[in-house]
Amino acid sequence: MTATQAGEAELLRGLLKTPAYRKTLVLCALIGIPVSLVCFWFLAGLDELQHLLWESLPHGLGWEAAPWWWPLPLLLVAGVVVGWVAARLPGAGGHVPADGLAMGGASTKVLPGVLVAATASLPLGAVLGPEAPLIALGGGLALLLRDLARGPGTPQASVLMGVAGAAAAISVIFGSPLIAAVLLIEVVGVGGPQLVAVMLPALLSSGLGALVFTGFGRWTGLKTGGLTVKIPGPVPRLDAADVGWGLLLAVAVAVVLRLAVGVGQGVAAFVTRQTVARTALCALGAGGCAAVYALATDRSPAEVASSGQALMSPMVGNPHAWGVGVLVAVLLCKTAAYALCLGSLRGGPIFPALFLGAAAGVLAAPLPGLGVVPAVAAGLAAAGASVLRLPVSSAVMALLLVDSLAMTPVVILATVAALVTAELLPVGRGRRRPEQSEGPQGPQEPQAPAGQRA
Repeated sequence: MTATQAGEAELLRGLLKTPAYRKTLVLCALIGIPVSLVCFWFLAGLDELQHLLWESLPHGLGWEAAPWWWPLPLLLVAGVVVGWVAARLPGAGGHVPADGLAMGGASTKVLPGVLVAATASLPLGAVLGPEAPLIALGGGLALLLRDLARGPGTPQASVLMGVAGAAAAISVIFGSPLIAAVLLIEVVGVGGPQLVAVMLPALLSSGLGALVFTGFGRWTGLKTGGLTVKIPGPVPRLDAADVGWGLLLAVAVAVVLRLAVGVGQGVAAFVTRQTVARTALCALGAGGCAAVYALATDRSPAEVASSGQALMSPMVGNPHAWGVGVLVAVLLCKTAAYALCLGSLRGGPIFPALFLGAAAGVLAAPLPGLGVVPAVAAGLAAAGASVLRLPVSSAVMALLLVDSLAMTPVVILATVAALVTAELLPVGRGRRRPEQSEGPQGPQEPQAPAGQRA
């Protein structure tokens, strides 16, 4: 053991002997339970509201499915509400999805705006995922519970509590504490004793939260729209064709998604003035993309106006139900709607990107020597790396989704190829966040968006 390693070990032992840290650790272990319960009901409520708006209401009005124009009024309402929240409430409804996945700046003051903006965006058809609102909800609730329990109020304790709450929320939506841990390792960007000090509370909170969330879901029978991809049949053995096509697919996915993020950042700058009107206009444009898709394919507009998490398993499990024309149409229309929503509405950037990566994999699967499983694995890895720019998190996420360690080589290579491509493109490099400037509520605490640090 070197002198540096010995010093770090002694520093960690000293930290674990600190009463304030041990108290924070106990609080973080307990936080995973209530945070997971709140996140469960929040996700279940969003899922029920989406089912009501996109299925029950059209059926009640006499349609077998939502008509082609259905997304237009829903997303117009979403744009007006989110624009008002962004202009009037503290925190502007949460961070802008085009800026990446933010993990810092947890605060109880921004929770009302985050919840209203997420409820107006996600069930009404925003092409965004629930992960970003859940992270804000988990971190804010953790600090609120800390205050109620009269826990340590130091800046270090606040960071640990916020991270623990966010970890519990991440494990809820991804269904795995492992993804929460890996994401935090890359986003927090620390090492040595500091990494252990941050990860211990996060692992405790996310692990207990995952247990509570899983058991509670089985007990109630309610669905929360978790992210899963079930690929039927045996897993094929990788060969040179799988790797070669996978690399080309990863580069193509990276180019498309980085362009989408760049457009999203331009949209975010566009809506900073006349926020309500311009946000509504962009949301209406996203609804128009869904309407065009429905008219062109005679399929449900919800296949575009949604995060895509519920469609991935059916699409990958039965790719023949999605013809080439339908796949091309959904890729074009959903990418355009995704870019508009990234800069105007509120939610997370991961879920739609993963859907687009999976759809690109299904489209490319018939290429000579390629198959559905390696193509989807490469598409998922490339999509995660392109949007998050966190290589380890993206690779772990893709492997857990396809549930096959045999796909590890193609996943790693696709992740690297997509990340290099994304970094070399002169788009989507980040922008000055408006939340960090003086606004109607004064200076806002800077966030730590994943994938936007040099």
